[in-house]
Amino acid sequence: MFTDIKTIFWEVIRATLPIIITVFILNLFMAGIPPGQLLQFSIGSVCVVVGMTLFLLGVKIGLLPMGEAIGSNLPGLRILPYIFGIVFLIGFAVTIAEPDVVVLSSQVGTVSQGNIPSSVLLAVIGTGIGFFMCVAILRIILGFPLTYLMAGSYALVLILSFFVPPDFVAVAFDAGGVTTGPLTVPVILSLGIGFSSVLARKSVISDGFGLIGLASVGPIIGVMLMGIITG
Repeated sequence: MFTDIKTIFWEVIRATLPIIITVFILNLFMAGIPPGQLLQFSIGSVCVVVGMTLFLLGVKIGLLPMGEAIGSNLPGLRILPYIFGIVFLIGFAVTIAEPDVVVLSSQVGTVSQGNIPSSVLLAVIGTGIGFFMCVAILRIILGFPLTYLMAGSYALVLILSFFVPPDFVAVAFDAGGVTTGPLTVPVILSLGIGFSSVLARKSVISDGFGLIGLASVGPIIGVMLMGIITG
């Protein structure tokens, strides 16, 4: 356990320290931020490092094993509606709990002055992830090539972009990006690896990976459809 904490801590330090130093220097010498706010920023930075370390530790010892266990046991249900229902609920739940998604939805709701409600946007993004996770699981079951599915999905995105209001196009692509956060990615990957370890026709790598790229299309299409419907 101590080794895991130490390893994760240094990974977080390497990822966050350049950003923290850059922002601190800019605020100190260019923005003229008062010393009190710089102190608050420093305390907040320490909290971020500690929080991310504990969060990633929890993901490693909790979410990853859980996802692989659920994924490896899903094929035993042998009833597709049950499998898809469980996969959809997992995808929806981890997405609406993803910090990046919550921040995006709240900021969009604020900037749009309520024209794009944050709760609705959050639900649409979660639904998109859940639906396309089911598509990804169906691909593993049927052995359908990922290349064709990805090409078709992004072709649909390009077609929809011609009919969607410009504001929704920008939000849609950001919605696809924020779903690749530290909570959603481990769960989707571990679920896919566990599922494909039982049903993979080629190998766990060829069938178990690619789920993130496919699942992230869901929020893009979902937000674009939302823009078309709401005008």
